[in-house]
Amino acid sequence: MIDFRSDTVTQPSEKMRHAMASAPVGDDVYGDDPTVNELEAWSAERHGFEAALFCSSGTQANLLAIMSHCQRGDEYLCGQQAHNYLYEGGGAAVLGSVQPQPIENEKDGTLCFDKLAKAIKPDDFHFARTALLSIENTINGKVISLEYMAKAKDFAHQHGLKLHLDGARVYNAATALNVDIKEVLQYVDSVSICLSKGLGAPIGSLLLGNKAFIAQARRIRKMLGGGMRQVGLLAAAAHIALTENTLRLGVDHENARYLGEQINQINGFSVTIENIETNMVFVKVDQSIDIQAVAAKLSDCGINITPSQNMRLVTHLDISKADIDTFITRLKGILD
Repeated sequence: MIDFRSDTVTQPSEKMRHAMASAPVGDDVYGDDPTVNELEAWSAERHGFEAALFCSSGTQANLLAIMSHCQRGDEYLCGQQAHNYLYEGGGAAVLGSVQPQPIENEKDGTLCFDKLAKAIKPDDFHFARTALLSIENTINGKVISLEYMAKAKDFAHQHGLKLHLDGARVYNAATALNVDIKEVLQYVDSVSICLSKGLGAPIGSLLLGNKAFIAQARRIRKMLGGGMRQVGLLAAAAHIALTENTLRLGVDHENARYLGEQINQINGFSVTIENIETNMVFVKVDQSIDIQAVAAKLSDCGINITPSQNMRLVTHLDISKADIDTFITRLKGILD
């Protein structure tokens, strides 16, 4: 299949599969898995934090961050488009008793500091206590600048808040900014990094922060049923994702721009090329086109998309330039 639905559909490489088959393992709940221990120690050093925790998913990592930074009855500030607000099952509220306070995202994906300041609750027992600001980089494929990250750190410090970064695709941001990952992460108290999207690992996310924070997150992970046993099998693939696949994300960004340019040559499809900052292409489809029917015919040809009149296509390590050409050829053939 040529699959444009998301970068979560990536397949583990043969090198990953071999590493998984041969990884030394132990019981991670006891702290005995050497491959997990090596991954966490290496990741903490690589990203500029004291400690790291290997989690089953980005949803879990974000939930652990919110529950570790906040107490029951607290609230966290986030964007209306934030993944941990919209797409993670309301876990902070349901499982952590932490109230989200969403703020409208600006067009570039950032949050207005004036609006954030107005949303912070006064020190009054009528209100939830505002404890955390959660931001996202990238967000809907948009890259948040280092200047904004620095201002977010200052804002959080000024108001006594912790700052968490949902960095599911933060390596895409670092690649687009042409900086080392530490340059992006230096401003935040904690970050979640997804390994199973564009980085190509089969499962897993990292949560990073100081030692006390990670110790609390580890405790909550166990409480939520996230304690894993011989999980070094997965950690071995994660290490390859971080050391090798982070280096090739620029190819995905180039392919996304190429994809957008090719789609713009098809009647009824429109892409704003300057909005393509990383590996996501947003396509406006004319109402005269039955995109559901088009998607069904593409599927018959071995091509997957998520059909919508405002459609997202995502490039990743399993999408080549030749795959894009095949997609465009098939799409034109269906529309003719």
